[in-house]
Amino acid sequence: MDMKNVKNAMEKKMKEFEEANYVGYDFNEKQRAGSFFQKDNEILLSKSLYEGIEILAIEEAIKKYPEVKEKYYGKGFEKISIDFEKETEGGYFIRVKKGVKVIFPIQVCLYLKKNNFKQKIHNIVVVEEKAEVYIITGCTNAKETENAYHLGISEFFVHSGGFLNFTMIHSWKEDITVEPKGVTVVEKDGIFVSNYISLKPVKKITMYPCTILEGENSKARFSSIIISYPNSYHDVGSKCILANKNTSAEIISRSVNYGGTVIARGHIKAISPYVRGHLECKGLLLTEKGTIYAIPELETLYQDVDLTHEAAIGKIKKEEIEYLASRGIPEEEAQSLIIRGFINIEILGLPDIIEKEITKILNKI
Repeated sequence: MDMKNVKNAMEKKMKEFEEANYVGYDFNEKQRAGSFFQKDNEILLSKSLYEGIEILAIEEAIKKYPEVKEKYYGKGFEKISIDFEKETEGGYFIRVKKGVKVIFPIQVCLYLKKNNFKQKIHNIVVVEEKAEVYIITGCTNAKETENAYHLGISEFFVHSGGFLNFTMIHSWKEDITVEPKGVTVVEKDGIFVSNYISLKPVKKITMYPCTILEGENSKARFSSIIISYPNSYHDVGSKCILANKNTSAEIISRSVNYGGTVIARGHIKAISPYVRGHLECKGLLLTEKGTIYAIPELETLYQDVDLTHEAAIGKIKKEEIEYLASRGIPEEEAQSLIIRGFINIEILGLPDIIEKEITKILNKI
């Protein structure tokens, strides 16, 4: 195929899956370390662009590497004694080899196309010793898709000294039901950063991933940004188990409610002494038709811990609008500026390349 035909094929693909652009997926793969794209149950793309990174369909990985089944598949859920859906089809396996440090992110898109379709997938990410990687996952649907369902079973394993920054962006329709379930295991000196962003109306999202800080000096940080609309339901939170000395966790939640229901959960549990944890939940209610519940939980088995939380729910203050209006900014634009300042994507701790793309996405809402 000549370059002209390649370009035409790429443009056709980008147009067909234009919704993927809203969740940070770049079909040109500029500044990407690899790509994975699944439409319904069909794997359209699975490719590594960086030496030391493996990106495979999960079924292929299990067939190729026996240790995937023996060491990883379902092992995260076993640690917290929670059952998970076994009847899945598709999903990705990503492994970053020992010592490999990747500047550009790996991109993933999980896409719904068929009406009334139930997408059930199982994902596994393995970050080996002293490896570092950023992953940006976008989950979305075609404009014509109706009454679909997405279930994502995900397990993350960060080995000693490893670093994983995992950003998940959801952009769904009003009649889509979503249920991600995840477990992360972090070993000694490992770091796990989880970012979740939901920008569009959705029927229902329920997610409550759990992270176990098994190794000494391991750390986790969870941040979520939720924009809720009328008839949308978000029950979103994170749980972290501080299972060894000098482990620490932070859970930060921001929600802007235009009339939906938001339940913001956070649970930090200390089963070891000499640990630290902090929960922070803030909500902005823009209409009396919406509801925000903040449910922080702190739990410890020991005295020698430092666990804290804070929560705040409110509305845009009249004086803030008046101040911006006095500077010649129209009321609607002033409200938008205040909301963007409240969201503050800097809390996500993203590299510049991803932060710029997230800013572009937020500017489209």
